[in-house]
Amino acid sequence: MNGRIPPLEGMKDVLPEDVGHWQRLERSARELFAAYGYREMRVPVVEQTALFRRSIGEFTDIVEKEMFTFLDRDGHTQLTLRPEATAGVVRAMIHHGLLHNQKQRVWTSGPTFRGERPQKGRYRQFHQIDLEAFGYPGPDIDAEVILLGARLWRMLGITGLRLELNSLGTPESRRSYREQLVAYFTRHRERLDADSARRLGGNPLRILDSKNPAMQELVAGAPRLADSLDADSAAHFERLQALLKDAGLAFEINPRLVRGLDYYSRTVFEWTTALLGAQSAVCSGGRYDGLVEQLGGEPTPGIGWALGEER
Repeated sequence: MNGRIPPLEGMKDVLPEDVGHWQRLERSARELFAAYGYREMRVPVVEQTALFRRSIGEFTDIVEKEMFTFLDRDGHTQLTLRPEATAGVVRAMIHHGLLHNQKQRVWTSGPTFRGERPQKGRYRQFHQIDLEAFGYPGPDIDAEVILLGARLWRMLGITGLRLELNSLGTPESRRSYREQLVAYFTRHRERLDADSARRLGGNPLRILDSKNPAMQELVAGAPRLADSLDADSAAHFERLQALLKDAGLAFEINPRLVRGLDYYSRTVFEWTTALLGAQSAVCSGGRYDGLVEQLGGEPTPGIGWALGEER
């Protein structure tokens, strides 16, 4: 035994020759966000576990399998290394009274942690740049945050990214769709893989996001969420598409895009690449109009995205 201690699996050292690339990305983002009126804030990397269970959802892969959770030194409070930043930003905005009849544009950055299986484009400690806007109910802010991402790619000289869009509707309209989905997959229960069978009882929408090739034919035949959208969500989504078309931004509608966190509503989107294998998402986000109220604040619409710096 030579006494050397290797790094933990899934934890990556950033060496001096690579730091310049990180600094360029972070500097470009900082300059762009300031031009759009987004102010920087910083939130802890450790939060009470209840924050993520309540916001992300009990039946998500993140909460069920991926969080680094432990008791504090007194053994009284369960703590978690943050698996994403939005919940902490919302908690901070509520705690400091920053959402009381106010609109806010903010961003943050830093390490996040998930106990994922390390592979190309995926780490157990990874770094995100996170953008959030509060108090804007209309589709114009949806277009703004998406176009802001497109402008960042141009600043960085990144090409070949594809924008995918979908609408999840309101929680009310989604409940009706959920019932249709459960009925459909229950009829085909023998064809479900283990992950999909587990999701059927808790989060059936996540079955639509299955990456298992053997599941694709079954998923393709499932009821379409677009057919269950409420009228207001459908109009919101149509207006967003018109705004993006007017701006000359190409996109694709992906009816199977549902995202892995329960707090999303209406617009969801991903910027993807073919260069990272199965981990194709570079930047992902959407609306979370019910999250502030869910975490104890006043009803406040919200939208945001996060990009993975390593990717």
